[in-house]
Amino acid sequence: MRRMIWLCFSLLMTGFAFGQWTMQKTGIQAEFRGLSAATGKIAWASGSRNTYARTTDGGETWQVASLAEKESLDFRDVEAVNADIAYLLSIGSGTKSRIYKTTDGGKHWTAQFISKNPKAFLDAFAFWDPRNGVAVGDPVDGCAMILRTTDGGTHWVQVPAANLPPALEGEGCFAASGTIIAVQGKNHAWFATGGAVKSRVFRSTDQGLTWAVSDTPVIAGQSSCGIFSIAFKDARGGILVGGDYRKVEEARDNIAKTTDGGRTWNLIKDSGMGGFRSCIAYLPGSKGMSLIATGPAGTDFSHDGGMHWTKYDTQGFHALSLAKSKPAGWAAGAGGRIATMGPLPAKR
Repeated sequence: MRRMIWLCFSLLMTGFAFGQWTMQKTGIQAEFRGLSAATGKIAWASGSRNTYARTTDGGETWQVASLAEKESLDFRDVEAVNADIAYLLSIGSGTKSRIYKTTDGGKHWTAQFISKNPKAFLDAFAFWDPRNGVAVGDPVDGCAMILRTTDGGTHWVQVPAANLPPALEGEGCFAASGTIIAVQGKNHAWFATGGAVKSRVFRSTDQGLTWAVSDTPVIAGQSSCGIFSIAFKDARGGILVGGDYRKVEEARDNIAKTTDGGRTWNLIKDSGMGGFRSCIAYLPGSKGMSLIATGPAGTDFSHDGGMHWTKYDTQGFHALSLAKSKPAGWAAGAGGRIATMGPLPAKR
């Protein structure tokens, strides 16, 4: 989102210290914004000044590099397929909005999409599998900008405006953690918004070809307020989080759940969450009961499906990603930091 020019935080993680983030260093000062764990050993991160990073040993070492482009690009999202294949998404107006792909571990990158529309502003993307993906951008001419690929990004095709509900005045997506959009199964997708009189969730059941929209009770009404992250455990059960990024210590009306695929959302009151949160994720293997959420004011965890939250660490981040294959997770952010996630404290 154009409004989102604020610092994000730390990068990725490895070994497990109990109940806290364990910091590492990458040797650079780039601000990492995107994060994607492919396995418990392989993860990619992305950030400012054309920067990306990759680990293939669970975070013990990181290979950090910059894309060889003349323009200064801000990679707010990355999607990892494996150690060799990954996608990068850069934000910014017009030609700054781009999608790149590597198939050789970052040695070479192909520009798959460069916007020709000066009004365009991409925010994030997600993939169902290595060939099928969807990207979302702020509204252009009255509706969100949605791109789809069915061939691994060789072609990105914009969804017709007629297939999307109209946008509200001031509505857009926050490019804060690369998790404003989520996919599930083979066909389901959701993206969330803020900045308008209502915070809303758009949903698709046909790989992003057509969309419907629902209002949520999450805080709204100002350009700094809304939903910043959305996650689904299956086709029906999901959770979202956000708040006001100008009030990072405040957790007012900033978390909600759905049990019907995003058609209706119920606010979680008095959850114990410690402030504004920009990223949320379900822990694999927990059957949707355990979650972790992070933001600049700290990190929280839940063992009851998100109804109640406990402080995990006072260290703040903006992005996190958990591996599906084994208990491993990383957080991403500013100053070239790296943090690995320790196991969550047991349910009491």
